[in-house]
Amino acid sequence: MEKKSIGYTAGTFDMFHIGHLNLIKNAKSRCDYLIVGVNSDRLVEEYKGKKVVVPIEERMEIIRALRFVDDVVCVDSLDKKEIWKQLHYDFLFIGDDWKGNPRWEATAVEMKEYGVETVFLPHTEGTNSTLLREKLVEY
Repeated sequence: MEKKSIGYTAGTFDMFHIGHLNLIKNAKSRCDYLIVGVNSDRLVEEYKGKKVVVPIEERMEIIRALRFVDDVVCVDSLDKKEIWKQLHYDFLFIGDDWKGNPRWEATAVEMKEYGVETVFLPHTEGTNSTLLREKLVEY
């Protein structure tokens, strides 16, 4: 029996938009089984210094409803090694807007030691959660 490839991506997915959908759809096209981590409210406040608009349970339900997603997990750490120890994924997917970022470049090197290929997927230009927040404030 052939081993299925497992992919993993994570995000806050607050105010879900087309960029989120494109990332998830693109990730699924590159693996057999896609696990999506949704960052906990606490984690988002800790590393972004922002409160989420949509609570974790609702964000996870939105992601779970996507036909491209095979499993959804709540994530409470940015440490991809720790997450790998639980999920044993083969591919780590991230938007290419993070390419060249020192943290992500180091993560790619570190994950290679675990046999994980980090794949930088095309970023959807013109939309992100920060822009959506700014537009909402204008109204």
